Amino acid sequence: MADQPEQSVPDVRKSVTVAATPEHCFKVFTERPEDWWPPTHVLLKNERVGLAFEPGEGGRYYEWDAEGNEIDWGRVLTWEPPRGLSMTWRIDGRWQSIPDDERASEIEVTITPVDAATTRVELAHVKLHKHGPDAQAIHRALDGPSPGETLELFAKAVQR
Repeated sequence: MADQPEQSVPDVRKSVTVAATPEHCFKVFTERPEDWWPPTHVLLKNERVGLAFEPGEGGRYYEWDAEGNEIDWGRVLTWEPPRGLSMTWRIDGRWQSIPDDERASEIEVTITPVDAATTRVELAHVKLHKHGPDAQAIHRALDGPSPGETLELFAKAVQR
């Protein structure tokens, strides 16, 4: 499966502005994913009981079920609290897990203070061309109005 030409699949960028500090936003994103992760975004065959980010570059972000089965969503590429992080996204065009980063696109999370009371959080799906023949379909599925389901849930979690 050859990659699509990089320029043929644009990035998908969405953002939300929340009443919180960058530090709080980074903490909610990385330490409380179960509070904002869309409930339909599951790779496991059984019901998910947990989600976690392993802090630092090279860490996994993954989910697990009650039987101890785990599936990695990807690996952390950059970890820069409170400014953001980036990670691989190990899914295919059928929204199933892929075993490594060879065909994985990336997610970049950028956390930027707007003023003393608010912060902008941007979530960008980049390098979608790496999904090969599935790249355009994945782009179409992701490309919609901002902030999208994930960041809407994240904004609510930040306020709790």
